[in-house]
Amino acid sequence: MRRLWAIGLVRGLVGQVIGFLLGIGLLSAVRMALGLPWKAEPAWVVGGFGGVLGFMIALGAFRDWYAWALGRETPDIEDIEETPGWQRYLGYSLDHKVIGVQYGVLSLLLLAIGGTFALIFRTELAQSGMQFLSLDFFNTLIGMHGMVLIISILLGFAAMANFLVPLLIGARDMAFPRLNAFSFWIAVPASITLLSAIFLGGFDTGWTAYPPLSIRAPLGMQMFFVGVFFNGWSSILGALNLITTIIRLRAPGMSLFRMPIFAWATLATSIIALTATQLIGLSFQMVMFERLFGMGFFEPAKGGNPILFQHLFWFYSHPAVYIFVLPGLGVISELLPVFVRKPLFGYRWVAMSSLGIALVGFLVWGHHMFTSGMEEYLRVPFMYSTLLVAVPTGIKFFSWVATLWQGRIRTPVPMLFVLGAIVVFLMGGLSGPPNGVVATDLHLHDTYFVVGHFHDTMFGGYIFPLFAAIYYWFPKVSGRKLNETLGRLHFWLMTPSFLVMTFGQMWVGMLGMRRRIADYDPAQGFDTAHLVITIAGFLIGLSVLIFFINLVISLRRGEVAVGNIWQSRSPEWQLLPSPAPMHNYPQPFRVVGDPYDYGLKGSRYVEPLTQPAGD
Repeated sequence: MRRLWAIGLVRGLVGQVIGFLLGIGLLSAVRMALGLPWKAEPAWVVGGFGGVLGFMIALGAFRDWYAWALGRETPDIEDIEETPGWQRYLGYSLDHKVIGVQYGVLSLLLLAIGGTFALIFRTELAQSGMQFLSLDFFNTLIGMHGMVLIISILLGFAAMANFLVPLLIGARDMAFPRLNAFSFWIAVPASITLLSAIFLGGFDTGWTAYPPLSIRAPLGMQMFFVGVFFNGWSSILGALNLITTIIRLRAPGMSLFRMPIFAWATLATSIIALTATQLIGLSFQMVMFERLFGMGFFEPAKGGNPILFQHLFWFYSHPAVYIFVLPGLGVISELLPVFVRKPLFGYRWVAMSSLGIALVGFLVWGHHMFTSGMEEYLRVPFMYSTLLVAVPTGIKFFSWVATLWQGRIRTPVPMLFVLGAIVVFLMGGLSGPPNGVVATDLHLHDTYFVVGHFHDTMFGGYIFPLFAAIYYWFPKVSGRKLNETLGRLHFWLMTPSFLVMTFGQMWVGMLGMRRRIADYDPAQGFDTAHLVITIAGFLIGLSVLIFFINLVISLRRGEVAVGNIWQSRSPEWQLLPSPAPMHNYPQPFRVVGDPYDYGLKGSRYVEPLTQPAGD
């Protein structure tokens, strides 16, 4: 029992239960003292907040901050040596690589849960008529599928950024290691709270939680709000840490334009997350208060305006799309030169295009509202700003094609997923303008065409690059390579299945199939298409299951990775063993060249500081 209690995750879960009960008890006592009747919804909301706080206290997330408040000293991060072993990953660690793996495991767990939700409601949609789900549960699954996978993607970005950025820029750790650990661990009780919405009546609003429907939804709606609210904290604090790390902790000689593209993508992504995430938290908090205190922000009967919610919500939620895809586009640009053995074409343009996408991304939220009753004079400006996003995105595509041109292309599994990402993201890009042009969006909005477009964008911009990154950097985590045969099976099963699924979704969408509905008229002739879409979805699920099997097998019996297995110029492959040691580089290095000068004779990117600088 003592050994079990020593695991931070176990203490945290117990603390969440205790904090939840104390929160309910405190609220009940206050209402009783004021002579007010007991109500379930306020009690559960306060309990949800108490549960998150109880988790963090029991985990020990505030331990060092308590010490500083009392005037006590704590060990410097470079003097801390953590005991190796799997227990590190289930407790409060300050090593950015451990935290990156923790983020990654939670992200993949939520990916599996959210994907399972999709397979359940896709089974319902495989045939017209209601088969086995109730309307309420179908609506809950639709909403949870969307938000759980959005949280999974945010955590997946944090996983890649936490693990890779200090290694890529030559830092010993993140700028704020304790804040880094806090940012991860608060996402754990937040995700549990989010999932608890299923068991508290669910909700029927979809992941967007539009009022006034969300004002009248069951109790699960409030747990949805609380879970997203705290996951937003994780995103904001993590972004602040990443920006500071990139600006302040780069290796000597690493100017901004000698910085890896993934670091540029992380910087642009973090700027969005830091400055925009508050808006979704604010919009959800206002609905929460409207339910708890009877405020009239969005309820028309009380003088509120539901369009205000949409402005607040989409001002974050469209830039959030670039939080999802910018890191993936950075992975593509990072890995492509390695396997083409050529310099990345137009490096500076690619670097600045990430910032360009981040900037323009703040000016396009209104294209989600062309059919909502927004003022008509706003439609055309938002249409033009939406189409403008194609310019910096097109720069990236031009760079990738030019880099591939006449290259000596090798196709191990990471490169297969890079090429798949380019193709699938192109499909997402080409299907985007019809949704951004007013005349066509009025017909396509809220149809399955949007579903197909969005999944193309997310898979091409995030899922495929995520798998490429895992197959590429897995040896730096474990010291072993993922199985190549299983990896190829994963790719060749997932890619055609995914293309069939999304083309099918766009096809039925153009024929008039509405999204977020549980049933459809058999006279519309959609049964065969939905059956094919469902089969394709299950094949995608099978391919991801193969990936998980590959992870487990390779962790135990995978081929040992020795040396620079990809012939990369990046410092983590040039100067570190696999797996990477706790404090990264035992000897500092300086940057003496450009990061992607593959194939150029005599060129170097990094060298240890004890050696004289190169010419």
